[in-house]
Amino acid sequence: MSKQQFQTEVSQLLQLIVHSLYSHPEIFLRELISNSSDALDKLRHLTLTDDKLKSLVGNGIDAPRIDLTLDEENKTLTISDTGIGMNEEDLVAHLGTIARSGTKNFLAQLSGDAKKDSNLIGQFGVGFYSVFMVSDKVEVLSRKAGEDKTFKWTSDGKTGFELEEATGDDARPTAGTTVLIHLNEEGAQYASGYRLQEIVKKYSNHIAFPIFLTYEKSDWNAEKKESEKSRVTEQVNAASAMWQRSRSELTDEDYKEFYKSITGDWEDPLFWFHTRAEGTLEYTTLFYIPSKAPMDLYQADYKGGIKLYVKRVFIMDDSKELLPPYLRFVRGIIDSEDLPLNVSREILQQNKVLTSIKTASVKKILSELKTIASNDPEKYAPFIAEYNRPLKEGIYGDFANRDALLDLVRFKTTKADGLTSLAEVKGRMQPDQKALYFITGGSESMLRNSPLLEIYKKKGIEVLLLDDDIDEIVFSSVPKYGDLDLKAVNSATASEDLKDETAPEKSEELKPLLEKIKAMLGDAVKDVRASSRLADSPSVIVSDEDEPSARMRQMMRAMGQKELPEPMPTLEINPDHEIIRKLLTDPSNSRVEDAAWLLFDQALLLEGVPLKDPAVFVQRLNRVLNQSI
Repeated sequence: MSKQQFQTEVSQLLQLIVHSLYSHPEIFLRELISNSSDALDKLRHLTLTDDKLKSLVGNGIDAPRIDLTLDEENKTLTISDTGIGMNEEDLVAHLGTIARSGTKNFLAQLSGDAKKDSNLIGQFGVGFYSVFMVSDKVEVLSRKAGEDKTFKWTSDGKTGFELEEATGDDARPTAGTTVLIHLNEEGAQYASGYRLQEIVKKYSNHIAFPIFLTYEKSDWNAEKKESEKSRVTEQVNAASAMWQRSRSELTDEDYKEFYKSITGDWEDPLFWFHTRAEGTLEYTTLFYIPSKAPMDLYQADYKGGIKLYVKRVFIMDDSKELLPPYLRFVRGIIDSEDLPLNVSREILQQNKVLTSIKTASVKKILSELKTIASNDPEKYAPFIAEYNRPLKEGIYGDFANRDALLDLVRFKTTKADGLTSLAEVKGRMQPDQKALYFITGGSESMLRNSPLLEIYKKKGIEVLLLDDDIDEIVFSSVPKYGDLDLKAVNSATASEDLKDETAPEKSEELKPLLEKIKAMLGDAVKDVRASSRLADSPSVIVSDEDEPSARMRQMMRAMGQKELPEPMPTLEINPDHEIIRKLLTDPSNSRVEDAAWLLFDQALLLEGVPLKDPAVFVQRLNRVLNQSI
């Protein structure tokens, strides 16, 4: 026997589960049954594709089933399955550690508020450890398919566990796992056959394997006029592939509880989309949108949320090939009639059948979301609150569905309260407006106060405020929305759209000053020119359309691209600003050099670009202040 400590994160999670989920203790049974179902799924697949295991069916591998055995007198509950089982290494890996990315980040987000924390833990998935809400001691006996030894894992759920080889009556004769739960005071309420039936029907009725319950059943004896108890075994679930049933046969509660059984979440999903395709390809899909984004949504090693079945036989549940990365938050089922049972991850990447299913599934999900967005904006709002950003990733990476995604994403703008669609912005365009305009490169408050917006505000033109850090990358690759150009407000063509008739005259008047400022700034700028986009500010920097903006350069450096050429932005100055008019009266004034650099530096600061030499900036500013006082 070996005694081992829990991984630090496990100990923390156990404490949080026991203390934060007190209002949901019954979910322990759902979690254990789901684990058994997964084990049965995996073994059924292997017995169809692995010759060694195929030969053990009926001789070391039993028919798939889950058994619940209640001992009311001793307050114990046993959950046993005939699944793939675990060996010694598996027990340590699955029950002693959390081999899941983002665990520390998840724990850091917990606040100590039981209600809020229970929602977070629901997103994370409590799994096996939820059993310690209802037990003082748990014993796990498991034998892995194809192996001879049974191992016993024992823990009180506090500091660690004991692990040993099981012998005698403890040894399992066939593959599978048995979990023996010693119910505590909290768990005593589940020492009831009727209560267990109720929980199974609520959470696990659509598990595709039969669940049998053995318990003491009371029957009324009319002759004796008293109840008589007898030990009975009854099947307590429907044991059907729920997704194969017609939508007309299923209730909303059926869909919600099936979602909870396959995800470990106990919050209801936002939406679900159930489709059966018949024809050249036959397949069924059932997709769910969780009410809260998965904890690993923005991690490179996120876990896929779609379970793949072939003719109701489970194949895999964590492949990233089943939906594109930007839909990684979707949960559910794909069940194909046409894929081979021995399909591998490598084959999946190039399988034409799966490619067709994937293409159709993406279009179906986006189409359903568009219908919800159009018909019920209030219902769509919580979806956008969780998943607006992944949809933007799709705009960048999924050219075939870009138009659909542009209609689904929501934006902040200079006119609308809250978030709005591109279609709504288009509907509010000015009569003579030539394009849809956007601004990127900083926080919302910085963007709203950018001098680049001044002329748009003056003309009553709405501008999209793209303050997400991926917006500049995404929307620099999107030239149009429908038949309308999408233009950054700092682009040269956007400036041309807004020119007034007096611009050439003003530019000619400014020419000597512009030339002098350009000479003073030297290689710091590509050009200095009169601006047609400023109304109140004296200066602004802009980039050519084929060059990354100052903000984009910062992002590229942060991502490791150190060898970038030095930026050479264009400085635009406002011909009508009082500072510029004063400089025009005496271009030879010695103060022009300080003024030129200050106009440039303040324009950089407004773009969120740090100054190369703040000390020099302060010296110039102090000289100008000294001369003006």
